[in-house]
Amino acid sequence: MLGIFKEKLVNAPKELNSPASQNSNTKKAKPSHEILKDFMSCNSENAFFMTFGNDALLAYSPSNTPSIYQRLFSGLDNIYCAFMGNLHNLSQLNKQYGLSKGSNEAMFIIEAYRTLRDRGPYPADQVLKEFEGSFGFVIYDHTHETVFAASGSDGQIGLYWGIAADGSVVISENLELVKSSCAKSFAPFPNGCLFHSEHGLLNFEHPTKKMKAMPRIDSEGVMCGANFNVDSQSRNQMMPRVGSEANWSTWGQT
Repeated sequence: MLGIFKEKLVNAPKELNSPASQNSNTKKAKPSHEILKDFMSCNSENAFFMTFGNDALLAYSPSNTPSIYQRLFSGLDNIYCAFMGNLHNLSQLNKQYGLSKGSNEAMFIIEAYRTLRDRGPYPADQVLKEFEGSFGFVIYDHTHETVFAASGSDGQIGLYWGIAADGSVVISENLELVKSSCAKSFAPFPNGCLFHSEHGLLNFEHPTKKMKAMPRIDSEGVMCGANFNVDSQSRNQMMPRVGSEANWSTWGQT
């Protein structure tokens, strides 16, 4: 899967953008259209993509090789989700959210997101902690122009993110694609974390703690992107768990 989102949509951590990417001796990051071309060329003939004006793009391809993990893509009410992995308690979660037994993980993720967005009773970190299994996903809410991504805490589904030549944020499970697209401005998406385009990065297992950027040095001794870890000495302002403010439209605002 691949998501590319322009700067106007995504307030990515500034530490993700490495100064080394501007070095004349360093291989340059690519613009969005070249990244999409690379994705389509290295995936199966069943790969497809969706563009949302000039601001957002989602691309998806079924797996070329057998895997214990699913690749799924779903869209509902202008919300689109690319999902990888398996949720072992999907039947229980579908019942909890009032979905049919036939709803797959991507369909469930969309419904959970929509419930949270529209004044759900629980904050995002609480919902994600209920997921049993391995997962990584990217959501684009076209109506609200919102990006939401998350990676499970077990690290079985690796996501990567970086900064393209035009400043867009690139998210994919394909390390080589992100690495070749974003020059030195890329990093692993942190496990056990969620990212909301308006409110930033949060560890859903330790939601009261802030995330701290740690420099990444590659095999050439050059700084590239950053790893993000929980800062045990910090404390986040949390979204209220009940009441009229328990929704993503006000999460993180002071």
